[in-house]
Amino acid sequence: MEDIHLFLAHAITLERDSARRYEELAEGMKTLGDPEVAAFFEQMAHYSRLHLAEATERGGFRHPPKLEAHEYQWPDGTSPETAAWAGVDAFMDVPSALALALDGEQRSYAFYAGIAATTRNPRVKLMAEEFAAEEGEHVAELEKRIAKLPA
Repeated sequence: MEDIHLFLAHAITLERDSARRYEELAEGMKTLGDPEVAAFFEQMAHYSRLHLAEATERGGFRHPPKLEAHEYQWPDGTSPETAAWAGVDAFMDVPSALALALDGEQRSYAFYAGIAATTRNPRVKLMAEEFAAEEGEHVAELEKRIAKLPA
């Protein structure tokens, strides 16, 4: 991906999807009766919204561009944050919810890292590296939570 605005349009969509999915997971955990995990997912949704605002601001967008489906350059044909989320429902348990969130974050990390590794545009490379680093932090946080789950 060589165009900075195209990159940011992808980042905006990805982060919007991420925030929405974390909000869904938070609601599911509230239904399950686990306020601690619900609060964690709400915090992750907040981080996604901050990242969304950052991408919007960096692009100088008053209204973020909306790409047609064929204009997106997703690795698997869909946003990394929506690929595995079909299973989100009110009956999901904590380990499944955390595993699903981890999968989304790993896909997002791979998306940004892949762009950073292949672009020839130094601005895109720098921004993709920054976004990948943030996604890497999310991956690490989820892995820590999963490791603390009872066996």
